[in-house]
Amino acid sequence: MTERPHHRPSLPGARHFEAIEGRVDPATMTEAAERAATALVRGARQAGDAELVARVVRLADTEGLETLAELWSGAAADSLAGALWRLYLLRTWVYADPATAAAEFDRGRRHVPVAEVISGVVEPPGPDEVRALVDQVLGGVVEGDLADTLFRAAAFARVAAAGRVDDSRGGASYATDVAASRLLTLSDQLERAGRLELAGQLG
Repeated sequence: MTERPHHRPSLPGARHFEAIEGRVDPATMTEAAERAATALVRGARQAGDAELVARVVRLADTEGLETLAELWSGAAADSLAGALWRLYLLRTWVYADPATAAAEFDRGRRHVPVAEVISGVVEPPGPDEVRALVDQVLGGVVEGDLADTLFRAAAFARVAAAGRVDDSRGGASYATDVAASRLLTLSDQLERAGRLELAGQLG
């Protein structure tokens, strides 16, 4: 019997979810989302290599954020699927506007020194450096400790939220306050997921 070659982690395309939408109850979809998240995280960590790390990091790029949304966006924040969704949302934001992410991270780290140690120090924190940092953090899903990955992502979001608030002090706006609050909520959710992972209660 010929041994099958190692395949990259993949997810069913959006058409698959469109086809089953309406005939699968929410509980079944939740279970499917958790199974996919568990297979991706736990399976990848058992067979991790540099190529696999890169594929997991770029999953939102290759599969499409919309496909991941179909799979994980409805998952609870304190589930493995929900934690993965928030990790990919954070990376997508950084890649969509790396200059703003870098500026907010730079301003925020002056106010959140403890979190900065967790998220990693980049000198200077320009767009390329911040993209590399968030990829390094997400790569921990495969090659590192998942709890540490979640804590580092939470710290990054918290630092950026502090920088966003700092930027608005000269002329605070409701939109900026709401955006900073959402980023802080994301940080809190990732941190709680990390604590659950340490307790063996995440997914």
